Amino acid sequence: MIIPETHPRYKSLMARDRLVACIKAGITSQQGLIAHGRGEAFDYLIGERTLSSTRRATEVAAAMLLIADKPVLSVNGNVAALVAKEIIELSKLLNAPLEVNIFYRTEARARRIKELLENQGADNVLGDKLDAEIPGIEHARAKVDREGIYSADVVLAPLEDGDRCKALVDMGKKVITIDLNPLSRTSKQASVSIVDNIERAMKNIISALKAGSKSKPDLAALLLNYDNNVNLKAVIEEIRDRLKQEELNVNLK
Repeated sequence: MIIPETHPRYKSLMARDRLVACIKAGITSQQGLIAHGRGEAFDYLIGERTLSSTRRATEVAAAMLLIADKPVLSVNGNVAALVAKEIIELSKLLNAPLEVNIFYRTEARARRIKELLENQGADNVLGDKLDAEIPGIEHARAKVDREGIYSADVVLAPLEDGDRCKALVDMGKKVITIDLNPLSRTSKQASVSIVDNIERAMKNIISALKAGSKSKPDLAALLLNYDNNVNLKAVIEEIRDRLKQEELNVNLK
């Protein structure tokens, strides 16, 4: 089916099609499609736009990545399906490795994700050498590359699991997540939670990196004044205000 660009749900439908294609290609899991749909429900509440509080979190995330000693970008099946181009660009801007890390892991899936990234230009993809474990996790995502996520000081982990996010924070790492649900365990556990659609979020992080100050004192000051819990409350307030406006619009009809 050809979806016209004039369709009001064009971007959403195209994202779904990419996920379905990647399921058929053995890159994304069927469970990943369910997770995407759950996120889309929150995007409707947000109004399918980047909130002002989210822009604040994005600027802080960019600063955190810029001043990191060893940033690493975690890639799962949905990330590979939806934002491979953007996360590769981010990897090159930061000179940071990508690491394939997936919940429903098979070696074939991990290899296909790595090949997809490399075919689109990635030149530093980890994840096939699982020689270390994140303490406190009992499933496959505990296994990581010792030279990648295990030794990183800052991890960008889009579409992350709550228990793995907590375990990484417990290791002393700064964790940046992208999660449309401000109430999720992941959002609450992260050092910086970007409550946004992953395609918008990745583009915004890249723009913030390119436009931001390169002065480490300025970047450090930005981090010092940031409280993730306060920012999540601001996100919820923005959603609440939007819903009140929607309710008013319905009552006026």
